Amino acid sequence: MIIEKNKVVSINYILSNDTGDIIESTQHQGPMIYLHGANNILPILEEALEGKSVNSRTRTIVSPKKGYGKYIEEMVQTIPLSGFPNADMVKVGAEFELDTPDGPKIAIITKVDDDAFILDMNHPLAGQILRFNMEVAAIREATAEEIENGHIQTSGCGCGDSHEEHVCGCNDDEKKDCGCGHSH
Repeated sequence: MIIEKNKVVSINYILSNDTGDIIESTQHQGPMIYLHGANNILPILEEALEGKSVNSRTRTIVSPKKGYGKYIEEMVQTIPLSGFPNADMVKVGAEFELDTPDGPKIAIITKVDDDAFILDMNHPLAGQILRFNMEVAAIREATAEEIENGHIQTSGCGCGDSHEEHVCGCNDDEKKDCGCGHSH
């Protein structure tokens, strides 16, 4: 099976910046699972993964233009603590979802002083050249519900079935890989 539109894909990856510092990795959390062709990940990553099969590896460099945009200083604001109803919840690293004319944006508190805090509405990876080192862990057919919703089911392991224990619908006696990333 190869990666193409409406396949559920599991990838392991290491994301690093241009200087080689690791920003994020699936090493300790298991693969990232997404619906290919549904804009669930950056388009440049979907392009790099298109046509790949299980165990394929690819490296992709993502510019700010193809990634999370340039860093815009005007998207950083100083907010007085006196105007914030829950001042005790204001901590560096806290995230808030804001409704903007361009849709919802995540804002992060980057600094807190005695009377104000700094709110940054840039994506945390904005302005950075990113290096993705990816390996395809599994590929499976998407369910009709996943295709309709435009994303994978969120319950369980992402294999498409709701379950308390892992039940993928494949015949465990066959000892085959159903593409969900779990072994049987």
